[in-house]
Amino acid sequence: MDIKQAKQELRQTIRAYTARTEDGLRRIPREKQRPVLLMGPPGIGKTAVMEQIASEMGVGLLSYSMTHHTRQSALGLPFIQHKKYGDLECDVSEYTMSEIIASVYDLMEETGIKEGILFLDEINCVSETLAPIMLQFLQYKIFGRHRVPDGWIVVTAGNPPEYNNSVREFDMATWDRLKRIDIEPEFECWKEYAYKTSVHPAVLTYLEIKKGNFYKVESTVDGKTFVTARGWDDLSRMISVYEKCGIAVDKKLISQYLQNPQIAADFSNYYTLFNKYRKDYQIEDILAGKASSEVKQRAKEAKFDERFALIGLLLDGVTGDITEVMLLDKTIAELMILLRQFRLESMKTDAPGELLLQYAKECREKAEKGKKANSLDAEGQRKFLLLADICEKQAVLVKEASDNKQAFDIVKADFDRLIGELKQSADKVKKKLDNMFKFGSEVFGNGQEVLVMVTELTLNCHSAAFIGKFGCKEYFEHNKNLLFFNRQKEISSELEKYEL
Repeated sequence: MDIKQAKQELRQTIRAYTARTEDGLRRIPREKQRPVLLMGPPGIGKTAVMEQIASEMGVGLLSYSMTHHTRQSALGLPFIQHKKYGDLECDVSEYTMSEIIASVYDLMEETGIKEGILFLDEINCVSETLAPIMLQFLQYKIFGRHRVPDGWIVVTAGNPPEYNNSVREFDMATWDRLKRIDIEPEFECWKEYAYKTSVHPAVLTYLEIKKGNFYKVESTVDGKTFVTARGWDDLSRMISVYEKCGIAVDKKLISQYLQNPQIAADFSNYYTLFNKYRKDYQIEDILAGKASSEVKQRAKEAKFDERFALIGLLLDGVTGDITEVMLLDKTIAELMILLRQFRLESMKTDAPGELLLQYAKECREKAEKGKKANSLDAEGQRKFLLLADICEKQAVLVKEASDNKQAFDIVKADFDRLIGELKQSADKVKKKLDNMFKFGSEVFGNGQEVLVMVTELTLNCHSAAFIGKFGCKEYFEHNKNLLFFNRQKEISSELEKYEL
């Protein structure tokens, strides 16, 4: 199955393992809860999908690579304990707590999160001395005398032997204690993740044209050459940083991430062209509705790959702004909850500013603990940090208040100001979207290029949410699946009501 299907399977497994009867007993006893084994090629996104599940479900995640562990670190170190059994006194060997189990307890103590996922990577690469202990762990979730805390699910991962020389073949007894999920690389599934994490548009448009270069492992006379999803993701981040720092991105850098000479050279050439298109087409002018006749004529006469790159540049020009608008929208939703809380609590204190500073402190703690426990993704962390900044600024504003009512009025006025900023930002983005579609219609007519714009905006979780909330006339005019979109929006609204 692909990584998206595996993610859904994992979510369902976690729900089943945590389900309880009316009496509070687990519907599946711990000893019958088979650890999940994600089996797939390296760099496919096994760790990334665990991080997504943890942040979406709001649970902790602790990851360990089993290749780094010996029998002593996993089981614990022996020590002598003096004991008395009736009239018999003797010294008995016992073991300290496993480093792995202790880390779970440490995470719970530091973050306050009591449920989570213990993710053991490269499970089929354990050392020879550790292999016998793993059998007991897989069935009973115990290392030595210490059990994985209640509420924590065990998920493991491994690579097939053709990708890793350190792999140890499991025997039947081990396989019979695992819930195995085999995963294969799939670009379309990875693309959804790429949109959410703002993968560089040059990478996305290149892979859209040459999907066969997304994941490739080949054996040559000089050894293995490979390109993985992880390689593209890491390269994308480095390209973005290099561009912001004014550092040239060249073939030498690209080859450090794409370890297939042909693909590295091909993408290097494409990236050069991509930058040329970015400069030649004056993307900001197009999105401002000021595209020159020369630019329009060139786009009409362009070949398919150049048109596709142009569409990628246009989408990148609006989706970055969309992401920021939706972050502000989510922050304001959280701020509304705090505003209601402040209205009640400010009447009971003589220091409303201190109350706001306390809110800010709690928001920063949520961001820090969420980052440490992997229970919040990067967007969630940014939301709470932005919320903390707002509360701190409001704390300064209320210093001028003569009483608690005026303090609330000041905070409410600042909230209204943020609502106004959100509307202004959303209107600017809608104008950009309208100009993008008008340019597309004028240059490409009813060709597939405009359909690509609609499709990509629908696949991007941020732009889909934006259009669902703020609308986009041009989008709906070109969207043949309008009825489906509206029905999906209705269902989402109903779910939000139930959640409230």
